[in-house]
Amino acid sequence: MPKYTIEEKIKACEDYLSGKNSAAEICIALGLSKKKPPGTFWKWIRQYNVHGANAFLTSNGNNPYSKEFKQKIVNAYLDGEGSMLDIAIKYGIPNDSIVRQWVIYYNSHKELKDYDPKPEVYMAEAKRKTTLEERMKIVEYCINHDNDYKGTAEKYDVSYSQVYLWVKKYNKDGEEGLTDKRGHHKGNEEVDELERLRRENKRLKRQLEEEKMSVELLKKLKEFERRRYLPEQN
Repeated sequence: MPKYTIEEKIKACEDYLSGKNSAAEICIALGLSKKKPPGTFWKWIRQYNVHGANAFLTSNGNNPYSKEFKQKIVNAYLDGEGSMLDIAIKYGIPNDSIVRQWVIYYNSHKELKDYDPKPEVYMAEAKRKTTLEERMKIVEYCINHDNDYKGTAEKYDVSYSQVYLWVKKYNKDGEEGLTDKRGHHKGNEEVDELERLRRENKRLKRQLEEEKMSVELLKKLKEFERRRYLPEQN
């Protein structure tokens, strides 16, 4: 779906609300789907009705969210203040998928954490050389903190890409994956195939369990929301 400018969104809302153009005419002009709510156009209308033109004046990049704010949003949803979209619009969150992610995380009994995006952490090149012992320590910290690559990079003064790559290598090959292999090509006789397969099996099992949990939680959330907003039966 193409991106739309702030001006296009505001004009679309004002043209519709003033009666200048119908929803169908606006959607055709912008190449939007004409489907009924909760389509993109109708989301714009709901955002505009709550916040006016300010609804689309978002800052560049990702927004920072404190863990207290995340908990407030989760509580609002669980307490029945509205659908995820309602709550996202009410509290100025760009997308209801963000609310869904926090609710799933909370229902997985994981700690909600502060999020303060700092582009330099993601874009930085490798900051310094590290020893195998340091890489092991960094990887263990990251894994024990729910794969918080950004927080780990800041704590140990390395780049986000370094942490991400080390964790990926460790999950695949264990400690051997963190060995600096520059200038050294490993022979077949040095490879413990059984150990490699064991680690890969363990990694895949953990990944499948996490995916299964996320799917089940998402199903429960959708069913919960569907029942909450079903029209009352006469």
